Amino acid sequence: MASLKALKNRIASVKSTQKITKAMKMVAAAKLRRAQQAAEAARPYSERMANVMASLASTIQPGPQSPKLLAGTGKDDTHLLIVATSDRGLAGAFNSNIVRAARRKADELKAQGKTVYFYLVGRKGRAVIQRFFPKQIIHQHDTSAIKQVSFADAQEIANDIVDRYTTDGIDVVHLFYARFQSALVQEPVAQQIIPVPPVETAAKAESGVAAAAVEYEPDEEEILAELLPRNIAVQIFRALLENAASEQGSRMTAMDNATRNAGDMINRLSIEYNRTRQAAITKELIEIISGAEAL
Repeated sequence: MASLKALKNRIASVKSTQKITKAMKMVAAAKLRRAQQAAEAARPYSERMANVMASLASTIQPGPQSPKLLAGTGKDDTHLLIVATSDRGLAGAFNSNIVRAARRKADELKAQGKTVYFYLVGRKGRAVIQRFFPKQIIHQHDTSAIKQVSFADAQEIANDIVDRYTTDGIDVVHLFYARFQSALVQEPVAQQIIPVPPVETAAKAESGVAAAAVEYEPDEEEILAELLPRNIAVQIFRALLENAASEQGSRMTAMDNATRNAGDMINRLSIEYNRTRQAAITKELIEIISGAEAL
């Protein structure tokens, strides 16, 4: 049985931890509202941009003159997986769910005989990826200095990705992040961003998207040269915003659970402390009574 002093110190330690987790929950809740609004505001534009690119990809005939970002390289041998995580922990299963989805995709591609590389955004995914795929990480983009996600941050990542795609022999690029649904639910998402996946005929019919005659002004190649890299930046920007909201939601939930668990532990330790103290008092009384009777 632990001593009274040890139990008292432990109760004080758990109470201090409870104060920290409660404060972190309140900070995450305050940040969540703004992050959620930013993520939800970015969805319509990014989804519409992806639909437009997919519609163009479904009408283009792959060939030597086709834009590679739209039609691809004509091969499917080398895949780059962009894994976007956070730089801070204590966010529940937020980071591990994204990394698990990326690992599952990598194992699936390797089973098909494909070559897989990783491009890491954020620090929390590196340890696991490094352990299972030590020689396949080609770059880690540090986001620790970013306080609030901006389009310029996404543009920087997108430019690097496009450069690597055009020079390093990469055929397909996938993006992994967590889509924010609520403070309790953050869904890991895998999205192919290069080449743009075409809209299937059945999907067109279901969504009501019909093929239309498009006239380009000033020029088709000039427009696509600007639009295709921008689409990649937009999709990465959306992923960063979704991650920001998902991280705060997951952290708020995790800290709330930690605060509750600390309260339960304090109650158990308090009961044990009181029982130990009562046993010590009873023992002293017995010793006093026994001594009195001996006299």
